[in-house]
Amino acid sequence: MTVESVFPRLEALLPHVQKPIQYVGGELNSTVKDWDACDVRWALMYPDAYEVGLPNQGVMILYEVLNEREGVLAERTYSVWPDLEALMREHRVPQFTVDAHRPVKAFDVFGLSFSTELGYTNMLTALDLAGIPLEAKDRTDEDPIVLAGGHAAFNPEPIADFLDCAVIGDGEQAVLDITEIIRAWKAEGRPGGRDELLLRLARTGGVYVPKFYDVEYLADGRIGRVVPNAPGVPWRVSKHTVMDLDEWPYPKQPLVPLAETVHERMSVEIFRGCTRGCRFCQAGMITRPVRERSITGIGEMVERGLKATGFEEVGLLSLSSADHTEIGDIAKGLADRYTEDKIGLSLPSTRVDAFNIDLANELSRNGRRSGLTFAPEGGSERMRKVINKMVSEEDLIRTVATAYGNGWRQVKLYFMCGLPTETDEDVLQIGEMAKNVIQKGREVTGQNDIRCTVSIGGFVPKPHTPFQWAPQLSAEATDARLAKLRDSIRGDRKYGKNIGYRYHDGKPGIVEGLLSRGDRRVGAVIRAVYEDGGRFDGWREYFSYDRWMASAEKGLAGTGVDVDWYTTRERSYEEVLPWDHLDSGLDKDWLWEDWQDALEEVEVDDCRWTPCFDCGVCPQMDTAIQIGPTGKKLLPLTVVNK
Repeated sequence: MTVESVFPRLEALLPHVQKPIQYVGGELNSTVKDWDACDVRWALMYPDAYEVGLPNQGVMILYEVLNEREGVLAERTYSVWPDLEALMREHRVPQFTVDAHRPVKAFDVFGLSFSTELGYTNMLTALDLAGIPLEAKDRTDEDPIVLAGGHAAFNPEPIADFLDCAVIGDGEQAVLDITEIIRAWKAEGRPGGRDELLLRLARTGGVYVPKFYDVEYLADGRIGRVVPNAPGVPWRVSKHTVMDLDEWPYPKQPLVPLAETVHERMSVEIFRGCTRGCRFCQAGMITRPVRERSITGIGEMVERGLKATGFEEVGLLSLSSADHTEIGDIAKGLADRYTEDKIGLSLPSTRVDAFNIDLANELSRNGRRSGLTFAPEGGSERMRKVINKMVSEEDLIRTVATAYGNGWRQVKLYFMCGLPTETDEDVLQIGEMAKNVIQKGREVTGQNDIRCTVSIGGFVPKPHTPFQWAPQLSAEATDARLAKLRDSIRGDRKYGKNIGYRYHDGKPGIVEGLLSRGDRRVGAVIRAVYEDGGRFDGWREYFSYDRWMASAEKGLAGTGVDVDWYTTRERSYEEVLPWDHLDSGLDKDWLWEDWQDALEEVEVDDCRWTPCFDCGVCPQMDTAIQIGPTGKKLLPLTVVNK
């Protein structure tokens, strides 16, 4: 049956909200397919505002992968701001897609991509607006399958009550496999209803269906075990890994937003995975092994993407972009190719030990010369050994001296506060490093207009990392430590005015910690926050720590556990962690040994260039590191016949 657009009803509401353009759709390269010509239909959501969600590479890639398939349709939906939410409730307008403004409830799958746990209340808002029961147990065959993916899905237990299923790892092949299972089930006349479909998905071993697993708890609140409760359901669910990125050159037609977004550029993922082994970094651990896109594959994606979008900047994305084995040739080749078009190139924050001035000059050749960003993460040499960030202060000073000597005037440094074993003195070293950076800049340039910005975030232990057992620093202790650093910087007459200081207070980190290492009991807390009006928890102006703490007291009442139990408590090796039945490929014994190495301040090399350290990923997932060099160059693009 054809599904009607809700736009006629929505349009009347738009003059009464801020930024109505974000709900209109029709972006360049967006896709609207014939509903009746498709037999499997996906609504894809990044659970945040349009300006954050539209540039998200994960959703953009899946949107295109699905829409390329015959008989498959994918549309996008984003979180609506509270002003529109109130009007939608008043006028009974359901959660809609921006492509054809179809109601989300009409789709077969409602897929949400979580890069952060702070989007959970936005998921509940969208479900409720869509008319989909919040809890999976209350849904019928008329409701979509609610599926989670993204990095936060590596521990979906806090939202297990609200999910039908979750997929961990790379999504490109996974969504196509799921599509075929749904297509076959529908073609057979939907035998066994919703439960039969979920059972078919669960039995693949690559889709986690929480309802088919029972969690047993010990008297002290810890998990005793997680047990499958249906025949054919595996004890552990495996992550998906896409090999040979050149076979997946997405997005081919990147979306161009109508409204202003957080990133106004065309982006290409130049490699996936990271083996640097930073112990705090969940993204680096769960995306192993390293898989590089070839230099020619990158060139083709950039060429096609620029023609399709008209953007004037290309972001070369990965967890550590300067580590690509051919990054110098990539940057020079692209800068040469687009000299006349003045196409700028950008990298995310650059590792100090991967930076060189030739690379920096190529990146800024066709665009504006912005500041340089480095992420030492730990303030002291000792802390950098604990977190396995093998960068010395000497390396940093040498690098910034080169940068200042070549015309740069601004450097931004990223750090974390609250890392395991950290002391006040370790954090105060951040200020000393910033002063040394400015001093070296003045020395090299002979000028005083040198600036260094220090940006600090609170450390949150994450699943599937060596720090998954670590205690988290309390919000009060984090704030006190950061206040000492602020006072130390401001009190310095010689350098204080040249150091910019940005930090987040410790409270959002505690909520993130509760959600990142929580189990199913935390679902009651999330629901209580949502029912109390919690929305957009990743936005400072909407976040309420008091609401979360009051909801936790209510939601965890009678369980014998509290917020501190989930956050500031250290775990033992024997404890069953809420995500142990989800297999990221990482060997738990290896993670524990790396945690012990951290406590002993022992560094571990990058396995790209050294023998294997037995993390487990390659044999467990039947994968291998894929790196260059290919020996190929980007130029010439085409042969000009004269």
